[in-house]
Amino acid sequence: MVNNMSILLLVLAFTILFLFNLFKPKNSKKNDRLPPGPKGLPIIGNMHEFDPMHPHLYLYGLAKKYGPLMWMKFGCRNAIVISSARVAKLALKNNDLALAGRPGLIGFYKYSYNGKDITFSEYNETWREMRKLSLIHLFSVKQVVSFSPIRRDEVSKMIKDMVKKSESSETVNLSQASFNLTNGIICRAGLGKKFDEIGQRRFDEIFKETQELCVVFFFGDYFPALGWIDTLTGLKARLEKNFRDLDNLYQQFIDDHLDPNRPESMNGDILDLMIKLKQENAASVPIEWDNVKGILMNIFVAGTETSAALIVWAMAALIKKPEAMKKAQEEIRNMVGNKGSVDEDDIQNLPYLKAIIKETLRLFPPTPLSVPRETIQKCTIDGYDIPAKTMVYVNVHAIGLDPEYWENPTEFMPERFLNSTIDYKGQDFGLLPFGSGRRGCPGMNVGIATVEIGLANLLYSFDWELPRGMKIQDVDMEVAPGVTSHKKQELCLVAKCYEYN
Repeated sequence: MVNNMSILLLVLAFTILFLFNLFKPKNSKKNDRLPPGPKGLPIIGNMHEFDPMHPHLYLYGLAKKYGPLMWMKFGCRNAIVISSARVAKLALKNNDLALAGRPGLIGFYKYSYNGKDITFSEYNETWREMRKLSLIHLFSVKQVVSFSPIRRDEVSKMIKDMVKKSESSETVNLSQASFNLTNGIICRAGLGKKFDEIGQRRFDEIFKETQELCVVFFFGDYFPALGWIDTLTGLKARLEKNFRDLDNLYQQFIDDHLDPNRPESMNGDILDLMIKLKQENAASVPIEWDNVKGILMNIFVAGTETSAALIVWAMAALIKKPEAMKKAQEEIRNMVGNKGSVDEDDIQNLPYLKAIIKETLRLFPPTPLSVPRETIQKCTIDGYDIPAKTMVYVNVHAIGLDPEYWENPTEFMPERFLNSTIDYKGQDFGLLPFGSGRRGCPGMNVGIATVEIGLANLLYSFDWELPRGMKIQDVDMEVAPGVTSHKKQELCLVAKCYEYN
């Protein structure tokens, strides 16, 4: 089958003269002072040199040449890329409202039920109501605390499985274990079901396909007149099938909750709360079933993947820096003693553990390139004119390596966060793993709670070693393609049980 790029070049060869005027930018004026950026080609702009598999790395390299605020063109879409803490503050703090929109990209729009969710919805009254309800009812601190027993049970299950592997001298696949942990917590807190009760293999296959389609190039996003190519290549059909699979899954979850004979475990879970909010007309705008399904999509696509990835990156960084791992283990074990496990009350007394998590978020942000925003009005950033309808990418990866904000930015040094007020909650613009302002991640507290208790117990319960014959330099830190930044090679280590008695 002819690949997408070959088809594009063939079409362009026959239609270039006709399409030139069609794709010429119409929302910027000649007297606008636009940011610097790489010179693009007619019609396609900078598409020919874009790396869709690792866009944050590609854009980071360009930023070193063109600066922390770049202007680019992707087909008919204008875009800016923000790559430093200073410019991020100018953009996200001073122009938060102007940058509050979302571009209607085909995949995101489909998965969000035409913008009925929180993450991908355009900025409007419905979005404001859904976000407010999620912050007050679904992801509040009180709600996060209420799911503490679930996190404790799932972490205990993970540790017991690892003890068995340790006793039989098996290596532990931390990538798989972290994925199972976060899915186990999300399924019970979100659906009132255990992970193995929802058809684990089918669940994995569906969401793996979703992750892949979220980074696939759709011609219709950047060349509207060529959207038919997505149909010709079968991409639209693939998207529709995956969406139907997801929709059937969400509908089954909803039907289970509406069943009067449902198990008690579903009482008070996140889906139960959403259904009650819908039935009680709790919002100033009607809550539709598509809103409920859209928020379920946000929880499962973003909530499980990011927490699992963060635990793996933290363990990979620590195995490559044994002195940091030893320091963390001593802190945890001295604090916890012989209790046998770390509970959530202990976490607040573990500053080095918290520093490790912040440092991991800086060097290995789960979403290294933020979900693109879109300007809803013309604005000025750092003296440059940014037209309305411009896509806005915040390169979280590049900001975490900003030498003007961070000392020795490429080194893993948790100590930089000890006695520091810098946090990941969106007020410090050198550390933006969860975004900032109106478009900040509402589920941040849920994800962090999972990572803290999971990582703390891994470090408390085991001494970790590399498999026989493997050296520190053999631990590959390459990133896999996808919206979420996963370690490309699974992290497999040897776990030796810690004798705390």
